[in-house]
Amino acid sequence: MPELHQERTMPPSVSKRSVRMETVKRWRAGWGYPTTLLCMYGFFSTVKPLEPFLIPYLTGPDKNLTVEQVTNEIFPVWTYSYLAVLVPIFLLTDWLRYKPVVVFQCINLFVTTSMLLWLQGVAAQQAMQFAYAVVTASEVAYFSYIYSIVDLKHYRKATSYCRSVQLLGYTMGSVLGQLLVSFKIMSYNNILVLTLVLISIALVTSLFLPMPQRSMFFHRSQERHKTGNVEEMDAQEFPEALGRGDMFAGEGPVRARSCSQVLIQLWRDFLQCYSSRELLYWSVWWALATCGYNQTINYVQVLWQHIEPSQNFTVYNGGVEAVSNLFGAATAYGIGFTQVDWAQWGELALGSFSGLGAAALFTMTFTANIWACYAGYIVFKCLYMLLITIAMFQIATEISMERYALIFGVNNFGALVLQTIITAVVVDGRGLGLGIIPQFTIYGSYFSAIAVIFFLRGVYMIMRGRQSHRDSTTAEEPPSLKDSDTGPEQRL
Repeated sequence: MPELHQERTMPPSVSKRSVRMETVKRWRAGWGYPTTLLCMYGFFSTVKPLEPFLIPYLTGPDKNLTVEQVTNEIFPVWTYSYLAVLVPIFLLTDWLRYKPVVVFQCINLFVTTSMLLWLQGVAAQQAMQFAYAVVTASEVAYFSYIYSIVDLKHYRKATSYCRSVQLLGYTMGSVLGQLLVSFKIMSYNNILVLTLVLISIALVTSLFLPMPQRSMFFHRSQERHKTGNVEEMDAQEFPEALGRGDMFAGEGPVRARSCSQVLIQLWRDFLQCYSSRELLYWSVWWALATCGYNQTINYVQVLWQHIEPSQNFTVYNGGVEAVSNLFGAATAYGIGFTQVDWAQWGELALGSFSGLGAAALFTMTFTANIWACYAGYIVFKCLYMLLITIAMFQIATEISMERYALIFGVNNFGALVLQTIITAVVVDGRGLGLGIIPQFTIYGSYFSAIAVIFFLRGVYMIMRGRQSHRDSTTAEEPPSLKDSDTGPEQRL
């Protein structure tokens, strides 16, 4: 009997499994996979329920430190350490291609929280502040990672997702902390244990991030130019290639550059960027205002503790932080829908709103009502978010993406230098070591000075613009009859 040969077909389950596997491979090779992991990392690393209650924790029975020790001896270490490690970590981040620094940041965050939980004494908490400074300086790796792993056409969307998730993490942490404290569900120590669990999830997530093959400065894609049999790399075309998306298209090779080459190129870009007077003025406001904002954020819990001690009052620091984050985000988001010529009115807005920020700081300083102080803080934070968004937008419209990263770093470094000077003179116990009320009086006066400078310059720029417009209009007008050399009788 002849053997029957039947055509063998793949079972439906196997076919569907192959399709699913192929879909997963394509997803992992695209921009969705790294963006999803980065968003997960950003969320779990920013949910910090204890952060709004750090001063009550440090000055309470768990750590038994005084407000003066925290203000004048412990907190200044963060500022000094941040300044010391910022530039080395910035260069190391690019050289190592981002992912190792993201993992390193999470490890340091775990160490910081562990030291805060288990170590006692001023020296131990100063060491904790140094570790946290490393965490803060490593933040540059989080968003820089997108430059090298996501195609340029998806960059805005990926950035939006990552920033939104970070904001959600901060807000969720503040709300969660407020609920745990208000309803006495967990002690401060147990909240820190919960934070360690969340950080562990972030750490595991960071290990699965794909390793980038290129970076902004040390490992850059180069355009190829062939001259005869010689293939040359033109580094000068990198900004244009970046603007076209060639950096991410994988068409050009990746060449490692030496540290000296990177520093020389950064210095040239620095000189070219700040040769623009408009960009310089916006950058000066950025550095000045960010310095005052960071100083206020760092010590506002001490002010709240002074106005209403946590031993006598159920503090609502977490709720206030959550509200201020949401209002600040809404304010910054709303700027995108305003039809204002910021090139003309921007500096006047900087001065005017900085003046309102100074008024909010003075209200916080001299009120005896904790709710008025909370309200002043929300107003101050919203005003800063509004203005820094305008400043970032104005600067971004003038320069390429690569140079924007440089300007961002330089402006924040300038803010940190100013903050270090203020901390050393005003806050540090080896300096004046002022109490919290004189400190905030100085911060309010500082923003008042910023407001006056930029308000006067804004008025001057508007008057000069109107005068230029008037002069150009006059020059274009035809001569009038009364100015003609021909008299009335001759015209008749």
